[in-house]
Amino acid sequence: MFSKTLLGLSTAMTLIATGAFAADGDKSLTIAIVNNGHMINMQKVAEAYTEKTGVALNWVSLEEGVLREQVTSDTATGGGQYDVINIGMQEAPIWGEAGWIEPLNFGDDYDIDDMLPAIRNGLSYDGQLYAAPFYGESSMVMYRKDLTDAAGVTIADNDSWDNILAAAKAIHDPDAGVYGVCLRGKPGWGDNMAFITAMVNSFGGAWFDKDFKPTIDTEAWHKAINFYVNLLGTYGPPGSEGNSFNEILALYNEGKCGMWIDATIAASFLEVDGVAYAQSPNAGNPVGANWLWAWAMAVPTGTDKAEEAKAFIEWATSKDYIQAVANHPDFGWGAVPTGTRKSTYANPEFQAAANFASAELAAIESAAPEATDLKPYVGVQFAAIPEFPEVGSAVAQDMAAALSGAKTVDEALEASQDAAESIMKEAGYFE
Repeated sequence: MFSKTLLGLSTAMTLIATGAFAADGDKSLTIAIVNNGHMINMQKVAEAYTEKTGVALNWVSLEEGVLREQVTSDTATGGGQYDVINIGMQEAPIWGEAGWIEPLNFGDDYDIDDMLPAIRNGLSYDGQLYAAPFYGESSMVMYRKDLTDAAGVTIADNDSWDNILAAAKAIHDPDAGVYGVCLRGKPGWGDNMAFITAMVNSFGGAWFDKDFKPTIDTEAWHKAINFYVNLLGTYGPPGSEGNSFNEILALYNEGKCGMWIDATIAASFLEVDGVAYAQSPNAGNPVGANWLWAWAMAVPTGTDKAEEAKAFIEWATSKDYIQAVANHPDFGWGAVPTGTRKSTYANPEFQAAANFASAELAAIESAAPEATDLKPYVGVQFAAIPEFPEVGSAVAQDMAAALSGAKTVDEALEASQDAAESIMKEAGYFE
């Protein structure tokens, strides 16, 4: 294990000492990150990295959708704007196969076998890791038990959607500033479609059939989207079509959400007392009802600082980094990035600080990204094919329109089917 005193910086310091940086003396890395809580915390924790190594870290913090657009464009063209990038499970294996990002091979002290298998596999191609997970997640129900108790309702693991609807109705009290349920509505393949796809899965639906023909304008999608629009439109906050993770997190911490079904990582940032957790609901099909994701760090092949970037990633995704967050006066064990390592969940200090730990781990371990008879693609809330971001983004706009009332559900699904078919035909999947 790396020295705790040096926060695991020995690899990076060796690189600097041996002159691994460019001859012009530029000891800096430009890092593109999503503007989520753990990433923001990293900027403060990583001050120790700069202090010990002399490497200046230039952070580019972007909203999720904007990050994806900019990073994809720069990486695909070898632009070299960034030395380290945030990507996820949708991109990592595809970009690794395409040669857009560098393979990652770390020293024995990194203990790659400590990584949760589902997370490691999702960030690898042909057994090779191409992106190291900064945090991982599934999805689960996070609800105010004080409100459900007062209303005389209960929420169980793998509950039915009908019971979720009944619970939302029972705790919905807009006059008191409390909405029964908060769910993603902001359009984006990783925004509203992350939640919607998991819900569609639970109704027995999928994105494509075995020939990769879109299956959006189908009975399962109609049932799921009608339910979604009714649930969130009736018992959610006004303007939900503009809300994604960060917006709902703020609403929840203001006491305005009675229930939230979203990324397990949210539990690290909830500031409301009395929150309880349950495994994701389903409409008869639990396979794919909870998603699997990791925000990970990768090195684009366009950078001329690949080795230095890998050294930073090795530190930032190590056991020592987790310990550094735990030791930091502004954070502690309840704020460490989760969903990546077995050792985190085995740590008694983490267990004591994180009442969500067992629920989160159970959700991650039960996620089912493998291809099945129902879906021919890898991925839970996405399809791990190059065309999915375009397909998912187009459908996301129609789903937001259905939620806002700009389109009927039937109109939205018909338009989504047409858009998806056009994209997949142009890509050559079928005639």
